Amino acid sequence: MAINVIKQYERMVVFRWGRFTGVRSPGFRWTWPVAEARKVVDLRETFLDIPRQTCITKDNAPIDIDFLTYLRVIEDKVEATVLQAADFVGMARGLATTTLRAVVGDMDLDEVLSKRDQVNSVLRTKLDEATENWGVKVTRVEIREIIPPKEVQDAMNRQMAAERVRRAAVTEAEGIKASAILRAEGDRQAAILQAEGERQSAILRAEGNRQAAILNAEGFANALNQINAAAQTADARTMSLQYFETLKKLGEGAATKFIFPLEFTTMLQSFIGGMGGNRAGDGGSTS
Repeated sequence: MAINVIKQYERMVVFRWGRFTGVRSPGFRWTWPVAEARKVVDLRETFLDIPRQTCITKDNAPIDIDFLTYLRVIEDKVEATVLQAADFVGMARGLATTTLRAVVGDMDLDEVLSKRDQVNSVLRTKLDEATENWGVKVTRVEIREIIPPKEVQDAMNRQMAAERVRRAAVTEAEGIKASAILRAEGDRQAAILQAEGERQSAILRAEGNRQAAILNAEGFANALNQINAAAQTADARTMSLQYFETLKKLGEGAATKFIFPLEFTTMLQSFIGGMGGNRAGDGGSTS
């Protein structure tokens, strides 16, 4: 008797007298000794480490590439993996090597260096098409390292250095531009604020002058009204006394010539006449 324990991630291919009889699922499985043979297949995903390969690009540049290939056995095609491929792992490794050279040979060096994802996708597609007949599915291809020739690496380093210098210059120029814009904007705002302040100041000064002129005019008008009211109640003698007071002040000065208006003599005569009348009246009362 032969009792076999098949794990969840395994499948067992059974041959009876050398002839394929079927695939056993996980669990306890019985096989007849001598008459039946078995082959256990692992369904878990595994990987192949493809060693570094030297490939020639379309523009005749040698380049070294190493990558990983991830694959697994298709559950519905377990028998194909056993019946169609003696060593699908070794076959897949050899196929990956030749396919890599074919893919890289159709691309320029710059494309290989800049389009790594595209190279991965093309490799996976071509490998999966070939391994499908073996019941094997290629799930992923990942390039780990691409090593160009030394002179190409030196040129790339110089290009990177020049690119960094260019970016630094562009960044500096943009900073200077932004700074100039900010300064110009600040000057413009300052000029606007200054002009607005001067305008407000001029408006306030004009308003103050206007109010002062109005107040001065009102004060002058009030003074004239008061003078006019006082003049309406003043008689000839009072005006004459005011003239005499003015003459007194004039006499205190250094001037030697005085010009009197015609109205002064007329007022003086009336004043003298009034004084004579008063004296006559005083004498009559005495007598």
